[in-house]
Amino acid sequence: MIATKAYAAQTKDSNLAPWNFQRRDVGPRDVQFDILFCGVCHSDLHQIKDEWGGSIFPMVPGHEIVGRVVKVGAEVKKFKVGDLAGTGCLVDSCRTCDNCKHGLEQYCTNGHSQTYNGVEQDKKTPTYGGYSNTIVVHEDFVLSISDKLDLAAVAPLLCAGITTYSPLRHWKVGKGHKLAVLGLGGLGHMAVKFGVAFGAEVTVLSTSASKEADAKKLGAHKFVVTSDRAQTKAVAGYFDFIIDTVSAAHDLGLYLSLLKTDGAHILVGAPPDPAQLHAFSLIPGRKTLAGSMIGGLPETQEMLDFCAQHNIVSDIELIDMKDIQKAFDRMVKGDVRYRFVIDMATL
Repeated sequence: MIATKAYAAQTKDSNLAPWNFQRRDVGPRDVQFDILFCGVCHSDLHQIKDEWGGSIFPMVPGHEIVGRVVKVGAEVKKFKVGDLAGTGCLVDSCRTCDNCKHGLEQYCTNGHSQTYNGVEQDKKTPTYGGYSNTIVVHEDFVLSISDKLDLAAVAPLLCAGITTYSPLRHWKVGKGHKLAVLGLGGLGHMAVKFGVAFGAEVTVLSTSASKEADAKKLGAHKFVVTSDRAQTKAVAGYFDFIIDTVSAAHDLGLYLSLLKTDGAHILVGAPPDPAQLHAFSLIPGRKTLAGSMIGGLPETQEMLDFCAQHNIVSDIELIDMKDIQKAFDRMVKGDVRYRFVIDMATL
């Protein structure tokens, strides 16, 4: 077994604190890499606080993980010691269902293994995430990371990046489309970057007028303050797609009214409480309310390669491990531009 240092939550009411545990030894198809940087996702806090239910404690969060390979199993073909590597939200899946066979491991019908707050495919061994100094993952769930980009800023691509890249690719968003990005946070700023890179006209929808300058810096073509009735009225029936990154309660009916006929409103944010929606927000205009998760392993690697080719990374603020609770507090207040990343050398 491999002695591992981490920060963990012992209960839903406790702050993260140092914790030591054992990771499995490197098997024939496993890759061990020492973690250099780990992104901080809002879902880390949701799961620590058990806001989605079913949290497993002790919990070591973190699923935006990048580092350098220190050991590989005898049968590993894709990686060697010294390579840069990453792992996102998944560390395994059944490999046998139709979704897994088509590279959609995120929708594994037999239950994928989350990188943390989950269980391995034996359905009993807990998984522990990237707020730790090292990790062991089957090579099929390890991603190749380019050395062309700032490694710390690459980390959030493994969740915030792929969570927005995947639906934009699935709905074939591109040149000639009008895309609205609802919310300009960790997810939203990546949706803007990808939407622009894919050739769409991108508009940021936000309740905060103060974010307009940032939106334009990120490449957005337009900005709408949704608390201003005149501004929202001006874009009624305007958009082909809305990608909704908001994780707090909001009025879906309002935003559906901004879609064209056959427009799609795509949820990637996950508010803790169920939304209410009138059927007539959808029926006139044949509109779609859809959802999307992260991508599968092939699509995540495609996204990382696209980012290396087009020089796309997350906008980050690097923090020390000891400051994680302060980062959580600021994240809840929206006080981050746009993703915290932990320098794991400070663990």
